[in-house]
Amino acid sequence: MTGAPALVIGVDLGTGGPKVALATDRGELVGVEGASVATRILPGGGAEQDPDDWWQAIADCVRKLIAGHPGSADRVSAICFSSQWGGTVPVDASGRATHPALIWMDGRGARYAREVTGGWPALPGSGYGPRKLRAWVAKTGGAPSRTGQDPVGQTLWLANQRPDAYAAARYLLDVPEYLTMRASGRAVTAFDTAVLRWCTDNRDPRRVRWDASLAAAARIDLGKLPEIVPPASVVGTLTGPAAEDLGLPAGVRVVAGTGDTTAAALGAGAVGDHVPHLYVGTSAWLTCHVPRKKTDVFRNIASMPSVVPGRYWVATIQNVAGKAVDWLIDNVLDQHGPARSAQALAELNALAASAPPGSRGVIFTPWLNGERTPVDDVTLRGGWLNLSLDTRREDLARAVFEGIAYNTRWMLDAVEHFTGKTGPEGLGPIRFIGGGATSRLWCQTMADILHRPICQVAEPAAANARGAALLAGVATGAVTWAEIPGLVKVSERFEPDNAHRDVYDQAYAAFLRHYRANRAIYAKLNSQPA
Repeated sequence: MTGAPALVIGVDLGTGGPKVALATDRGELVGVEGASVATRILPGGGAEQDPDDWWQAIADCVRKLIAGHPGSADRVSAICFSSQWGGTVPVDASGRATHPALIWMDGRGARYAREVTGGWPALPGSGYGPRKLRAWVAKTGGAPSRTGQDPVGQTLWLANQRPDAYAAARYLLDVPEYLTMRASGRAVTAFDTAVLRWCTDNRDPRRVRWDASLAAAARIDLGKLPEIVPPASVVGTLTGPAAEDLGLPAGVRVVAGTGDTTAAALGAGAVGDHVPHLYVGTSAWLTCHVPRKKTDVFRNIASMPSVVPGRYWVATIQNVAGKAVDWLIDNVLDQHGPARSAQALAELNALAASAPPGSRGVIFTPWLNGERTPVDDVTLRGGWLNLSLDTRREDLARAVFEGIAYNTRWMLDAVEHFTGKTGPEGLGPIRFIGGGATSRLWCQTMADILHRPICQVAEPAAANARGAALLAGVATGAVTWAEIPGLVKVSERFEPDNAHRDVYDQAYAAFLRHYRANRAIYAKLNSQPA
C-alpha cells in the first residue's frame, strides 16, 4: 500500500437515506454504498426521522465500503458529512437526541412562525411585519418561513408542544451538525449551516456570527445553539464509540458538516460565480454562487453564505421533485418497498418515454407538499390536469417528469431574475446532478423545457457524497477550491430540441395560469387552523 493515495469518507444523508462514498482525498470515487431510512409523516404537517436510524444506516454503509476494499480503513484520513438541512435535532450534552428529528418538511410550527414574523400592517403579499422583515433581511438576507418549515418554527413547536424534550436539550442542532457531533463529540456549526435559524449576521460571508437581537426576535435561545466555525474546518477526530461504529481508526479527522445544497455545488464542480447546477432528488434546487448578499422576499430567494470562502449561494428549494416519482410508483403503480427498485424506475422511464413530448396535453403539478420557491405556500397541492378518456398510462407517467421540469423552469426564471441573467441564454449551461440526472429522459426533458443545455455530471447520484469528499480534501489540504471544477467530469451534454418548444411553452404558460387561478382554492381547502 506504500504510495497509495489517502482516502476520505464523504457522507450524503438525504431524506430517503444516506449515500456514502469512499474516495481519494481529491474526490475520485472508489466505491459508493446506499441505504434507506424511514420518514414518519404526522398529522398537522409533521415529518420526523430517528437520528439513530441515520447513524446506523451510515455506519452500515461505511463498514460495507471498508469490507469491499481491504486495507482501506488505515488509509482514511478524514470524514465529512453533508446532509439534508433546515431541520432540528434536540440533543443532550452527550449528543443523544431527546426527541425524533424534525426534518425540513416539518411545518407543525407554522402557527408560532406566523406569530414571530407577523406585524401590523402586514407587508402585502407576504404576511410579514415590515419592521421585523427589514431587520432580518438586513443582516441575514432572509427571514423565518411562515410555513414553519425551518428551525425557527420547529424550535418553537418543540418548546410549546414538547416542553420536556426541549428542556432536556443542551443543543438544538441542524442535521449536518448532529452528524458532526455524533462523530466528533463536538457541537459546532459552520458559517453555511448556521444560517437557517435566521439569527446570524451574514453581511460578511467570512465572519458569520450569532446575533442576539435576531435570536430574541425569533425566540431562539442562543445558549442552546452550537459554536460557529469556518467551513472546511477540522473540528476533531472520531470519538472511540464513533470509530467503533464506523469501523475506522479513532485518529480519522472530522470536518465540519455542510448542507446538501452546498456539497452538491462542489460535487457538480459548480463553485464559480454564476455557474448553475440543478439537483433533482427527493426535492430539487437550482442555484449558483454569487459575490454579494441579496434578497427577493416575493420569490422566496436569498443569497446565503457558502462553504466556498467569501461567496454566497442562491438559496432555492422545490419541495417535491423525485418524491413525486416515488409517490407515483407507490400509490398509482402500487409497487412498494423492494419493488421500488432501479428496475421499477427504469420501467417507469421507459413507459414515460413512450408518450409524446407534452403528454398529449396532460399537465402534472408536483405540489404534493406545498411549495417553497418561487412561492412559499404550504397549501398548494398536486395533481394531473386536462385528463380525457383518451389519456393513457404513459401520458400520466410522462406528465410527472414534465411537471417537475415546468416547476423547475418556474424556479429558473426566478433565479435568473435574481442574478440579473435574464437574456436569451440566461445563466447558460446547467450542470445536472442527483438521482433525477441518471434519467436520459429527464435530462432531455429539462433541456427542452428550460431552453438551456443540460450537462449531465458523471456519476450524478453520488454528487453530494463526492462534494463532501472534496470538502474533506480541502480541509486536509489535498485540494484547492480552484482545482474543483477540473476534478468533476461531465458525461453527456443535452441540447434543447426546438421541435418541442411550442408545445412546452404552451404547457408551461398553462401551468402558471393554473397556479394563479387556483391558489385561493388550495388555501381554503388546506389551511391549518390558526
